[in-house]
Amino acid sequence: MTKPLPASNQAPSYAVTVSAPAKVNLILRVLDRRADGFHNLWSLMQTVGLEDEVSLRLDEHHDEIRLRCDDPSLAADRTNLVHRAAEAVLLRCRRRVGVEIMLTKRIPMGAGLGGGSSDAAATIIGLNRLLDLRWSAADMAQVGQTLGSDVPFFFFAPTAVVTGRGEEVRSVQLAGERGVVLVYPGFSIETKWAYQTLASRRTHVRPLSDTHALLGRERRLSWEQVLERAENDFEEPVFEAYPALQVIKHTLLKLGAEAALLSGSGATVFGVFHDERKARQAASDYPAEARDKVFAAPTGHGPVRCLL
Repeated sequence: MTKPLPASNQAPSYAVTVSAPAKVNLILRVLDRRADGFHNLWSLMQTVGLEDEVSLRLDEHHDEIRLRCDDPSLAADRTNLVHRAAEAVLLRCRRRVGVEIMLTKRIPMGAGLGGGSSDAAATIIGLNRLLDLRWSAADMAQVGQTLGSDVPFFFFAPTAVVTGRGEEVRSVQLAGERGVVLVYPGFSIETKWAYQTLASRRTHVRPLSDTHALLGRERRLSWEQVLERAENDFEEPVFEAYPALQVIKHTLLKLGAEAALLSGSGATVFGVFHDERKARQAASDYPAEARDKVFAAPTGHGPVRCLL
């Protein structure tokens, strides 16, 4: 049964803009292969203040999904995760309405920062608001998990432990704030290649450590606890194939990062600094190559939000 748009003494809302933050993996363990061919993951994920924007507007003059993007290199058709997310929402709620979407990109594509997944989550959140669906985070995550493994996380941001394929998400409070420097080297790494290379290199699957398992049961963590145990299973095979990424990691550590890691399967490498001021200074001092993109940002401190 569908729900009407909200009744109100004021004019109903027909437009909304939603922030779509990037994410980093503070811890990423790739565990055993599942029966469906995917791998079980264990990750502590964190949003950072580098954000795309997804603006959505209902249009009574048509019943199509019309997507535009300010980056001409990104397809604005049904292959785009934003378009697919809008289709999934309308299918689930059994609505036929016209939706105009404008995607403003700031997060590099194919960078291991979850930009496409965050954009999809923002689309679901925006339509949930516009159509007055009143779905919970868990409801929205059920739609999101059909689109990509990282999508469910963004409904429980800014910090969460993510397991399974990515569909099992538990929010965690990470006390305090940090600054981050993100270095995108100007090229992407194919996720499928990263998984295949990792699987071919290891003779056995290292089980989840007791320390990480303990972190996964906590509801409140400190940055010190997390950074002491930060790691990413993709680093060894990816750094071997792309040694420039290991150089980026070492450079960030020399600039004062408390920890530096590959995010996801790459290619972005990020450093965590004690505060945003130190992160911005490090970004300014970073000896960037011509094709590098260097961003300084705070860590996320709230859920994905509607701006308007």
